[in-house]
Order: sequence, then structure tokens, then C-alpha cells
Amino acid sequence: MTEAARLSRNAVDVLPDGALVKQLELGRPLRVKLGIDPTAPDIHLGHTVVLSKLREFQDAGHTVVLIIGDFTARVGDPSGRSAQRPILSPEEIDANAQTFTDQAFLVLDRDRTEVRFNSEWLDMGMEQLFGLLAGPTVAQILERDDFSARFEAKTPISLLELLYPVLQGYDSVAVKADVELGGTDQKFNLLFARDIQAAHGVDSQSIMTMPILPGTDGVQRMSKSLANYVGVAEAPEEIFGKVMRVPDAAMPEYVRLLLAGDEGETGEGSLAGLPPNEAKRALAGAIVERFCGAEAARAAEEHFNRLFVRHEAPEDVEEVTVPAGGEVHLPAFLADNFDISRSEARRLIGQGGVKIGGEAHPGDELDVDSARLDGKVVQVGKRRHRRVRVG
Repeated sequence: MTEAARLSRNAVDVLPDGALVKQLELGRPLRVKLGIDPTAPDIHLGHTVVLSKLREFQDAGHTVVLIIGDFTARVGDPSGRSAQRPILSPEEIDANAQTFTDQAFLVLDRDRTEVRFNSEWLDMGMEQLFGLLAGPTVAQILERDDFSARFEAKTPISLLELLYPVLQGYDSVAVKADVELGGTDQKFNLLFARDIQAAHGVDSQSIMTMPILPGTDGVQRMSKSLANYVGVAEAPEEIFGKVMRVPDAAMPEYVRLLLAGDEGETGEGSLAGLPPNEAKRALAGAIVERFCGAEAARAAEEHFNRLFVRHEAPEDVEEVTVPAGGEVHLPAFLADNFDISRSEARRLIGQGGVKIGGEAHPGDELDVDSARLDGKVVQVGKRRHRRVRVG
């Protein structure tokens, strides 16, 4: 497999055709750019698809430039948006940038990564800004699908949003990018950056887009706002449990994008022939091991078995105290200790969704003698437990 073919594995677009091959033939390290706006503090598995591709370039001897868009985050990337994105405060942006960068180094080699903040060059004077805006046209920007759709629907588009592709394109000028990576939703921005580079007399970059990983629902893109994400900095048992909930239909995409090997394998071979549940366990274990270590992966699987196979309480259960003597009104107890409403508590009790000491609690019994609860684990649903002490 040629270097170009290996580096292009799993990519959706590699444009212009043949450009990456010619760049690699130059025989020098390429400057490979990824721009990330710190609009959220944490990295999830969806982010790791493009970060892993960056690591492949890094391991092939190329220079990775990770741009933290602390300035463009103030504008808000309109990609894939049907409305204007809320603007974060400078304090939120700075805090997100710190945690996001730290977590990116769970994938990238810190010592071989050039980290830049685009406020270095975008916090510019008006004369320089006017010069930057003189070349691009409104017609070019309105070619973008999300802008054109919003324009046709008469949905407001702020001038800041129209400015975003220009600013992101100038990032490529500032760092002299040879290649830029991004998700498929970034294709317009990446191609537009080539025009900005050309307008500034800089060789135009090639671009590579990577697939969007579906969330744990198997349908929508992975996103914290949709609560269908797996964070790389989450507890190992959370990562394992969330991956185990991924629908079987989404498994081939997870395996292809998250288990790709270093020598051109797509990842599917490592799980070929396994029954669906075993394949999912193997995938969950491999992901936990990647970010947390082998011992954590073993412990996470044991935690999963304890809760969902043997239906036992976790080893480390939060303890709560109830007064000695008398009865405990179960809906009030659940509301106070499981962060649910009393009406929701009554519904769960009526449906048999509450267990005491491993036994389903009768749906018509709302008051329980405190002595009966002492030392017992109260379980709500499959994942929430509290051990009761009487005092």
C-alpha cells in the first residue's frame, strides 16, 4: 500500500484529485492542520476519528498543527446549523480550550504536535481585516448549503456567521498548511480555505474529510448536546457501558472508524466471526484500554457483568442514612436520593422498577419499615444504587 493510500484510508474526500500524492512526492514533512473551536470542554469518540487520522500523519513523519479556535469560537461555526449558534463567554472558551487540548493528547503525540491559538493572528486591526475581506464574495459564501437553505427560508444569518469561513481560511494562511483535515460537514470550509490561501499568494492546501461517527443511538451524529456521546475522559465503566448500548446496526461503522490498524487494516478483521454481543464487548474493551489502560478495561467489563449479567450491586455504592424507627415513605426517599420527582418515583415503583436487596419491590407498597432497609441496596432502574444505613 502506498503512503497516500494508507493515509487516505477511511477518508470520504481527498481533494483535489491527486494533490496529496504530489505533495508526498516532495519528500518533505507536510504541515497537516486541524482546526477545533472549543465550544465544549470534552472530546468524545466522534472527535477521535479525525484525531486518529492526524496521528497517522504524525507517525508517518509529518508535522501536525492543531489550531485551537479561541477567536473563531467567538463567531460560531455555522456548519450544519439551521440557526445561529449561541456565543460563549471568553472565560468558557478558555476553560474549554484547556481541557480539550489536554484530552487531544490522549490520541496525539504531545511532543510532535504544534498547538496554535488563532487569536494569535485573527485579533487584527481594521485595516488588515478590510484587506482580508476584500477578496471573498458573498456569492461564494452563499454557495454553502446551510447558508443557502437558511437564506431561502428567510432564517436570519448574522454577518459574523458569513465571516466565519473567511477567518477559518486565514488560519491556513497563517500556519502555511499543506493539508487540512475535518469532518464531512467541514468540506466547504476546507475548500474555501484554498481560495483564501491563493488570494494571499500561498500554495493551496489539499483537503481530507473524515466520516461523522453516529452516536450511541446509532442514528444522529455523536454529540454531547444530544446525550448520545462517549467521552474519552469518562470513567472506564461509563465508556464500556455506553459502547455496549450501541445498536448492532451501527457496529460496523464503529469498528471501521475506531479500530483501524496501523498497517492499513480497517479493523473489521479483529472481530470477524464473533457473535454480536462478544464483538461489542471486544470493541468496548479495546476502546477503554486505548484511553484508560488494560487493567481499567478488565475492571470495566467486570463492573458491567456485575450489574447487567449477574444483576448484583456495584462494589462501591454510595451510602445514605434514614432515621431509625418508623417507616420510610419510599417515593420521598427516592426523590431525595435519586434526583427524581415523587411522581416519577411512584411510577417506577408501580412498574416494578425499584429493587430492595435485589428483590423487586411490590408496586402497591409505598411505605417500608426502616429496619427492613438497613444495610440493603436500593436499586432504581439498571444503573442507580444506594446502600441504606439506619442511624
